[in-house]
Amino acid sequence: MTHKVVIVDYGMGNIWSVCSALSRLDVQPTITDDPAIVASADFLILPGVGSFFRAMNTLNTSGLADALKEAVLHKQRNILGICLGMQLLANQGTEDGLCDGLSFIPVSVDRFSRCDLGTLKVPHIGFNLVHPSSQTLLFRGFSSPAYFYFVHSYRLLPSGLPGNKSLCHYGVDFLAAYEHDNIFATQFHPEKSQSNGVKLLSNFLNA
Repeated sequence: MTHKVVIVDYGMGNIWSVCSALSRLDVQPTITDDPAIVASADFLILPGVGSFFRAMNTLNTSGLADALKEAVLHKQRNILGICLGMQLLANQGTEDGLCDGLSFIPVSVDRFSRCDLGTLKVPHIGFNLVHPSSQTLLFRGFSSPAYFYFVHSYRLLPSGLPGNKSLCHYGVDFLAAYEHDNIFATQFHPEKSQSNGVKLLSNFLNA
């Protein structure tokens, strides 16, 4: 049976870049802002670029937040959050004001601290090494470490989190990728990470 892959369209994602990467796997996703379709998905991808506060407001007012919780928490469907999409899976974010997230990952999202970065610039932009967790499914078959493409000013820290935590160092070790049960997330953009990104997306769809 063919799995139903749904990309959540809430107006703030690199949807066509994600679709292009999936096309290399011969996957044709459904792109939707319909909560009913999101709630019935087999695999969910939540991309994102922009403001945590604005994104959560859109998800809440559209009914998509409830649909995501139904699919992920109650039906145990696999979800992959990408960049802002990863951050939205957290308990709360501080971008444009303190705001509750979807609470799939028990951590807060904060801006890179100047005292951690020294002379490094914000946002963090470009290819950087990711050091995979030894038990990871997303990085199955990768040599360690591997390069992926980042564009972000906010990050999740790994301390105290359950699950598999893959790290990147940019002034401080931060959470580059995360997986726990049916929750998967990457701070980097697999759709912009060339062959490594396509391989990671394939691993997600086969998790």
